[in-house]
Amino acid sequence: MQEEKIHFRSDDCEIEGLYHRGGSTGVVVTHPHPLYGGDMTNPVVEAIVAAYRRRGFSTLRFDFRGTGNSAGSHAQGIGEQHDVAAAAEFLKARGVASIHLSGYSFGTWVNAMAVTGGLAAEEMTMVAPPVAFMDFGSGLRLPLLSLVVAGGRDAFGPADLIAQAMNHWNPHARLEIIPDADHFFFGYLDEVTGTLA
Repeated sequence: MQEEKIHFRSDDCEIEGLYHRGGSTGVVVTHPHPLYGGDMTNPVVEAIVAAYRRRGFSTLRFDFRGTGNSAGSHAQGIGEQHDVAAAAEFLKARGVASIHLSGYSFGTWVNAMAVTGGLAAEEMTMVAPPVAFMDFGSGLRLPLLSLVVAGGRDAFGPADLIAQAMNHWNPHARLEIIPDADHFFFGYLDEVTGTLA
């Protein structure tokens, strides 16, 4: 079954997304920074969705407010946290009992901030958290984080800095490094999917 185009409300914004109905466990997948061209059709986002679909999840990727056909304007990551929460509610309204979060680049930061702000989820994965580009905060704790996928040549999310951050986020989470990949994973999308799946 293919993804269907859907809309849901986040604050006063109508958000557009792509939804695939799978099992009773679902994942919200978030995209890279919209001010640098990021949206839900990003190839790495698609690789993440493919991994979760392989595992039988219901999946929902969407364009943050002000991106693509989603209403509103970029909100410095604050309003975007509301978008993630609204996406989780969309899945719950369709019978998804267990919510997971995954994201790529900026999307990892938004997910992390949403969780620390009170969003309830079962588990979280990250692809290329941009720890050299965005401030994740020194006190961040993410007990639901299970896996981080990083590129060995990523200037925005260097694997050594991610490893240091993970000591605080969740020392029990796994770090998987794709040695020759940069931040954009050109030529390594199958590896991203395989590692997550």
